[in-house]
Amino acid sequence: MKKLLLATTAATLLTGTAYAEEVKVGVILGFTGPIESLTPDMAASAELAFKEVSDTGAFLGGSTITPMRADSTCIDAAAASAAAERLITADGVVAIMGADCSGVTGAILSNVAVPNGVVMISPSATSPGLSTVEDNGLFFRTSPSDARQGEILAEVLEEKGITSAAVTYTNSDYGKGLSDAFAAAYDGEITINASHEDGKADYSAEIAALASAGGDVLVVLGYVDQGGKGIIQASADTGAFDTYLMGDGMYGDSLISDLGDVVEGSMGIVPWAEGEGTDAFNALGEAAGINVQSAYTRESYDAAALIALAMAKGGEATKEAVAANVLDIANAPGEPILPGELGKALEILAAGGDIDYVGATNVELIGPGEAAGTYRYYTVTDGAFETVDIR
Repeated sequence: MKKLLLATTAATLLTGTAYAEEVKVGVILGFTGPIESLTPDMAASAELAFKEVSDTGAFLGGSTITPMRADSTCIDAAAASAAAERLITADGVVAIMGADCSGVTGAILSNVAVPNGVVMISPSATSPGLSTVEDNGLFFRTSPSDARQGEILAEVLEEKGITSAAVTYTNSDYGKGLSDAFAAAYDGEITINASHEDGKADYSAEIAALASAGGDVLVVLGYVDQGGKGIIQASADTGAFDTYLMGDGMYGDSLISDLGDVVEGSMGIVPWAEGEGTDAFNALGEAAGINVQSAYTRESYDAAALIALAMAKGGEATKEAVAANVLDIANAPGEPILPGELGKALEILAAGGDIDYVGATNVELIGPGEAAGTYRYYTVTDGAFETVDIR
């Protein structure tokens, strides 16, 4: 009997040891570049979800998730692809939370993720072009397409009776896609629709062309830490425009700290959410020291949670399990799951049940696996972002 018990104990220990493992997941964001002030909180939000799953002890027999960070740069496709290649071949990640900016996301997807069969869930790549990209069912996003953002930007101007606008956009897949979506939706006159490059020290030539074309407002579809901010600063220096409508890439605390007086009274939109799930995420994030009011923090938590729960649904820490189960756990039917309830989700899945991951952003993946999403329409009032409504 004693020998039998010892043998049984040994077998149990061996089984547990074989099953529990370190699961590596990539977190690839632009830690340098035109949105570098946003990405630390985005990464921390994703890692918060991974930690929540690991701390339950109920993830795949006690396995834990180790996030592996890499820099997408946001704008350098070659550097981003090389970083993703290292994540997959050297680090052995089974999925990628990211990337962030649309151009590098598309490059990583085509050059690295698809050839290696690795799922990417982006929290912030919003180009409409990504809706139809050849992805072999491996690309998902928790932020909505800019096809919808363009419509809302147009609605904002039309509701305020603004009948003419000059437009400047960052010369990238993101900027061009959003500019095209806005132009298609806006009933007023677009006096000029011109691209700008990021990383320049002087935008006087660009603002001169925009000012010459005229318009009641300048629509800035750029990045908060580079070209978009430079355009607004050049406008302020010359008195070219005094009111701005800003796309989601311009939302960030650095806009207020650097150009608060200049953008006072201006408007913008950014993917956002409200409700029980958002409140739950805010509480978790604040307790972890995350600036939950920063852009794409909610979407990052949700992207990470989807990756972890897809593996749990599939019963294994593999790229195949992620790919096969993301849509199942993201959508109804099933038990609704909010931030802070990932342990509950693991229990349901282990028992063979179904979950409907609602998350921080009311996740519902439609069409080719992208979020329907909602937006926050805000104004800059008294040096702060003030919500007008969620739409």
